[in-house]
Order: sequence, then C-alpha cells, then structure tokens
Amino acid sequence: MDERRFDRLADFFKIFGEPARLKLLFALLDQEFCVNDLAAVLNMNQSAVSHQLRVLKQSRVVKTRREGRNILYSLDDDHIETILSFGIEHVLEKREQL
Repeated sequence: MDERRFDRLADFFKIFGEPARLKLLFALLDQEFCVNDLAAVLNMNQSAVSHQLRVLKQSRVVKTRREGRNILYSLDDDHIETILSFGIEHVLEKREQL
C-alpha cells in the first residue's frame, strides 16, 4: 500500500476518536434521525450535533435523505455498523479480562 492510502485510513479512524461522534453513530445504528431528534435523544446542543454530523458526512460515514422539510441521517453503509460492533466487542472483551 502506498503512503497516501495509509494517510486516508488514519484519517478515517480519527473519525471514531471523538466521543460525541461515537454517540451519534451508535444512535444511528437502529434508525434514522433528524438533527433536532438526535440532539434531544443525546441531550446535546443542536449546533454541536450539526457540526459533528457535517464531519461524519464529509468523511462518508453517514448519509442523508430528505423527507419533506427534514433531512434524515443514517449510517452510510454496513461497514460502519461492523466497525462499531467490532470496536465495542473488543472494548468489552478487554474489560472482562482485567
């Protein structure tokens, strides 16, 4: 693999290094949400949710679709769900070993 691919992969994994983004992603595992609903569910400021969703969308981790006047967010594809599932499984497994 060339250096540019490693750089892109490192940037991709950085996305998962922010707790607020992880909370958003885990909320999106089960259903689509608009910004207002995500803010309410996660007890976060609407502008903070919008900012994190913008980062996630630019990184192609979430996607959007319009429903009337609302923009709904969901995980971009099954790969994201798999990464989250393996990550939480790993963390819980390591925790039990301590």
